[in-house]
Amino acid sequence: MRQIITNEWRLLLRNKILLRLCIGFLLVFVLAIFLSSKQYQKQIASYKIAKDELREQWESIDSMNPHSAAHYGTYVFKPTNVLTNLDEGVNRVTGNVLRVEGHVQNEMVHSEASQMTSISKFGKLKASLLLQYIVPLLLIFLSFSSVNSEREQGRLKILLLQSPNLPKLMMSKALAIWLFGILLLSFTVLIYTLLNLKSFSSDIVYRLVLFMISYSLYYFIVVGLTVFLTARFKNATLALTSMIGIWILWTVFVPNIIMSSVEKWHPLPSRNEFKTAMQEDRSKGIDGHNPKDERGKALEEKILAEYKVDSLSQLPINFDGIRMQEDEEYGNIVWDKHFGNLSEVLQKQKKKVQLFGVFSPLISLQNSSMGYAGNDNLHHQLFLRQVEDYRRVFIKELNDEHAYGGSKTGDWGWKAKNEFFRSIKDFNYKNTNLNSVWNYYIMDNIFLVLWSIATVGLILFGTKRMDIV
Repeated sequence: MRQIITNEWRLLLRNKILLRLCIGFLLVFVLAIFLSSKQYQKQIASYKIAKDELREQWESIDSMNPHSAAHYGTYVFKPTNVLTNLDEGVNRVTGNVLRVEGHVQNEMVHSEASQMTSISKFGKLKASLLLQYIVPLLLIFLSFSSVNSEREQGRLKILLLQSPNLPKLMMSKALAIWLFGILLLSFTVLIYTLLNLKSFSSDIVYRLVLFMISYSLYYFIVVGLTVFLTARFKNATLALTSMIGIWILWTVFVPNIIMSSVEKWHPLPSRNEFKTAMQEDRSKGIDGHNPKDERGKALEEKILAEYKVDSLSQLPINFDGIRMQEDEEYGNIVWDKHFGNLSEVLQKQKKKVQLFGVFSPLISLQNSSMGYAGNDNLHHQLFLRQVEDYRRVFIKELNDEHAYGGSKTGDWGWKAKNEFFRSIKDFNYKNTNLNSVWNYYIMDNIFLVLWSIATVGLILFGTKRMDIV
């Protein structure tokens, strides 16, 4: 087997057309990663400048009413993940700027897709595009050519006379072409590593290793299946068109059919429906039995009884701040309810999509690729959760200062000092460790392994009694 693989590589290296094609591929890979790295560095620099400028504006507030400051708010920028260079995932459409303010939880804006021209929306040169679509297509043609050229030139008869083990011969050819795909993948990751070495961490290395394993399994599936079909069909045209047809099904038809079906099985509410439902719950009561005015009266009676006074004017604190914080607390319950339901629907959709990896290994590859790169919807939702947790602490500090900072009820002209605003901490995003979300990608890994095992089975047992010559 080792000798067959060595001979296969010698033939590949002697093919001048292939060498030129590979050089072109490698140049495109380098260009794609280089441009992505430059964009990443530019985004990091822009993010830091904007973040520092906003923080400086906040800390430069001389004096302001805390409630006015809550409306003034601040902005949070979603930091760019270093692995975006390999797979940008959902970041292209989710946006990267989120306003943090009182009374409302805003949506992210300024997505990359929304700022593109109509022509550029067709796509950009990304490593994930090359690794998921172009490299597999190249491996298909190489695998087909490896078996078909041996048959057409009569060398296959000689090989079988020397070693009449057809499954072993086909497996050797598959491994030889597969190793070529691994070489392209390794070269891509190496260039990426050298350009982003300063941003590496143990978690990034862990993610990158699993990223490479996922692609390696997928490449073996593509190569092995092509070798099997080329060996199975003596008609070269039928063999090649069959594999190209399978590749088109995996990359075009199956994903579109799956997404359309999943969206119907587990539909998400429209943006207007979602906002309307949240507004109704916040004003009328989350359960429909405790509207806002009744909640306000109950809170007023509770505070008056707690301080043993008869009117709000007798309170030593500012009831307005307490009332606003109570409204925030109720709004948090509403947010948790609706975003919790939204999260459940998204999880159901994700699980359904993962199950269809049994029909297309590309589905499993794309899920694991985005997940290991930290740019799938799960990581995005975890980022939004961190921002919301910060927003709640941020607004509560402002409301508490309004309530207990020294003003009285109705005194809207009272202002907090600069020291107070400087004491409020800025948002600090904590990257999600892969160990905490590993279980979400187990199904994708299982399907890739099962597809690989099935491919090995096809080659070893499907070609055992085959008259390939």
